Amino acid sequence: MSFFELLHIEFIKVKRGKMLPLIFTAPLLVVVSGVANLQNFFSPEYTNAWAAMFIQSALVYAYYLLPFSMIVVSIMIAGRETQNNGILKMLALPVSRYAVSAAKFCVLLFYLFMEMAVFLVIFVIAGLIATNNTGITEALPILYLLKWCAGLFFTMLPGMAMMWAITVLFDKPLLSVGLNLLLVIPGVLVANTPLWVVYPYCYSGYLVSCSLHDFTAKGVNAGFALFPFLPCAILIFALVFTVAIVCFGKKEMR
Repeated sequence: MSFFELLHIEFIKVKRGKMLPLIFTAPLLVVVSGVANLQNFFSPEYTNAWAAMFIQSALVYAYYLLPFSMIVVSIMIAGRETQNNGILKMLALPVSRYAVSAAKFCVLLFYLFMEMAVFLVIFVIAGLIATNNTGITEALPILYLLKWCAGLFFTMLPGMAMMWAITVLFDKPLLSVGLNLLLVIPGVLVANTPLWVVYPYCYSGYLVSCSLHDFTAKGVNAGFALFPFLPCAILIFALVFTVAIVCFGKKEMR
């Protein structure tokens, strides 16, 4: 069985799950509340309205709601195998458990991509309504929005690998959810220390924090530096993803 056939099977398994309502909920809540609150301060002369709305919406979303929703999705994906000893039946088939784990992680990344797309669409709709209601004529900066949404996606990858590894290592869903939540919650605190570079749960939030600093401190560029972030992120992703691949189904094979 090829990897793409295995990937197709994994998508069939989660087709009847309740992931789609979940990935709509977090973006809808954070965008509507963020844009609605900021709209009260807008006037026709307001500049950089789109950037202000995006930062207002994305800050809490990147630090908390996006990781929270992905934790739940990872548990739901893993749960498709743990129900009714499904993982034992799967391991009895002539397929590599490493490939199965990688396929499941790809499905998880697909839902991350879907949620970022939903966030972008909802934000654009809410932003157009807000600018129209306040008389702001600023053009829709679609390239700006695509750049930051892509940044949120890629900076989430190491954290996603951590979430998946914890889900694989711990049998009990409550334990894996609790541990992941405990690692997400201090993200905003770690982001304000030099240790942020080795703490993948805060990467996306730190990215938005940098954009907030650039927005408020005119003429001062505190942009998201690729070094030492990129080498650390790649190393963490590779190590944690390897652990998740190797450990998947290992306990059940004993």
